Amino acid sequence: MTGRRSPHLPSQGVELGTAAPFVPRLGDLATDISREGRLGVVVALPGEGSATTYHLRPPGGGAAWSAPADGATLRPVPVKATHATLLPGRDAVYDPRARQGSVPVVLHCDDGSTLDGALILTSAELERLYAQTSRLLVAHENALGGTP
Repeated sequence: MTGRRSPHLPSQGVELGTAAPFVPRLGDLATDISREGRLGVVVALPGEGSATTYHLRPPGGGAAWSAPADGATLRPVPVKATHATLLPGRDAVYDPRARQGSVPVVLHCDDGSTLDGALILTSAELERLYAQTSRLLVAHENALGGTP
C-alpha cells in the first residue's frame, strides 16, 4: 500500500521489496501502467466466469479494457492523507546528535484508515512550530475570554 517502487538498498532489485504484491479484487480501484496510469474499477476477475484477464471500466462508466491475468500492469490507487493528530500516550523526543525532534502522530486517510507516523522537525522547524503554536494558544485564550 506504500506505492514504493524503489528498492530498499541500492544492491536490491525492485522485486526484492517487502511490499505484498497487489492482487486486485472485484470493485477495487486500480491504475493500469500499460495504459499510462489509466484509472479503472475491476469489474471481472481472471478465472471467474469466462474471464481470462482482469476487466476494468472507468469509474464513471465507459468502455472496459483488459489487463493481464497476473495483474503485472495493475497498481493500487494510493489513499491520501487528510490530516494528522498527535498519537495518544506517546511523547515527543529530541535527538541532540541529529539536532531534530520527533513528534508521534496518527495520519488519517480519506478512506477512513489510519497510519502511525512521526513528524520529524529540524531545530529551525521546531522554533517555527513553537511560534505558530504559541500564537494558536493566545488565540485560544482570547476566544475563551482570558488575557494572553
